[in-house]
Amino acid sequence: MKKFKRVFLIVMDSVGVGYAEDAEKFGDKGSDTFVHTAEKCGGLKIPNLNYLGIGDLTTALGTQKLPHPHSYVLKLHEASKGKDTLTGHCEMMGIMTEKPLITFTDTGFPKELMDQLAEKTGRKLLGNYSASGTEILKELGEQAMKEKALIVYTSADSVLQIAAHVGVIPLEDLYKYCEIARELTLKPEWKVGRVIARPFLGDNKDNFYRTTDRHDYALNPSGRTAMNDLQDNKLDVIAVGKIHDIFNGVGCTKSIHTVSNHNGMEITTDIAKNEDFTGLCFVNLVEFDSSYGHRRNPTGYGACIEEFDRDIKVFIDNMKNDDLLMITADHGNDPTWTGTDHTRENVPLICYSKLFKDGIRLKDQNSFACIGKTILKNFGIKPSPNQIGDVINEIL
Repeated sequence: MKKFKRVFLIVMDSVGVGYAEDAEKFGDKGSDTFVHTAEKCGGLKIPNLNYLGIGDLTTALGTQKLPHPHSYVLKLHEASKGKDTLTGHCEMMGIMTEKPLITFTDTGFPKELMDQLAEKTGRKLLGNYSASGTEILKELGEQAMKEKALIVYTSADSVLQIAAHVGVIPLEDLYKYCEIARELTLKPEWKVGRVIARPFLGDNKDNFYRTTDRHDYALNPSGRTAMNDLQDNKLDVIAVGKIHDIFNGVGCTKSIHTVSNHNGMEITTDIAKNEDFTGLCFVNLVEFDSSYGHRRNPTGYGACIEEFDRDIKVFIDNMKNDDLLMITADHGNDPTWTGTDHTRENVPLICYSKLFKDGIRLKDQNSFACIGKTILKNFGIKPSPNQIGDVINEIL
C-alpha cells in the first residue's frame, strides 16, 4: 500500500552544498555553490528553506539550524563518474554512469562531423568552439543573420548547440537541423549527451536574445529507470520543465514546458492544487544553472535561491496530507569558481510531508538513486534489476 499518493520531486538545478569527497579528480576541491553564493550576496533571506532544515546541510550565511519536524534532510554523494545534468538526473532514477559523456570543450567538433552537418543541412556553419550562449551571439549573430548561417558551439557540458536567428531561418528548420545533428552524433566517437536548438531574435549584437523555444535532443537513458517502472504500473509521471528533454521523453506520461523557475513553480503549484493524479511529478528548475551558475553570477544566483524560497512556501501551502515533497539538485555550479563548468558537489535532499512529526537529519547516502528507489518502494513497485540505490526507509 502506498503511503503517499503524489510525490513531487523538485530539482534545484546545480544547487550543490559543498565539494564531494572525490572533487579533486574533477578540479573542484573547495567548491561550494550554496556557501560561496551566500557570501557574495552578504547572506541569503531563506526563511522557508530554513524551516525545511537546510541549516542541517550547509553553514551558508543566512541559514539557521532550526527544528524541522515535518522534514527529513540529508546529503547525497554522486556515484556516477560525471557532473552533468543527464548523469545526475539519470542517477536519481537508478542509472549508474560509469563513463563520463564525451565533451569537445577544448578542441571544438571534428572537421568530419562539421563537414557532414554542413552538407546535410545545406547551411554555412559558424563558430565551432566553446562559448557562452549569449556571448557567441554578440560575436557571430550579425554574420549569421547576413549569411543565413547556423552558429555551432559547445560548452563544458557534453552538448552540441545550434543557434539560428529565427527571423531568417524558421524555427521548424532549426529543429530539423538539430535532428540531423542528433543522428550524426550517435556515432560513438561523437556521442554527445544533448543536441540543443538555440533560437534567437534581435536586430544587432547589442540586443540579440534567446527565445523560449529552446529544444533539447537527448540520448535515451542507458537502462530502465524508475520512471519506466512507474509508467509500466499505470502510474503518472508528469514532467515539468527540462525533464522531458533530459530523458528524451522516455518514462514520461505528460510533459509541460516552462519559461523560468518561477513559472515552473507556478505550474507545479497549480498541479498540486488541481490535478488528482497518482504517481510522480518530476520538476527541473534550470535557471540556477543556465542563467547564473554558468554565467558566474553569484548575485543573480542568490536572488534565484531567494525567489525559490518564496515559491516553495506557496507550494507547501497547497500540498495535501498524502503528498510527499522531495527537493534536491543534480550537481553543483559554484558561481564563484574558475571557468564555466559544473562543480562536483554533494547535493541536498529535503523530504517534507505534513504527515511527518519527527523530522531529523539522516545519514548521507552514497548515490542519488535513493530517490527513485524510495519512490518505487512507496508505491510497492519492484525496481528494474539494473537500478542502483537504497531506500530511505525512515520516510516511509
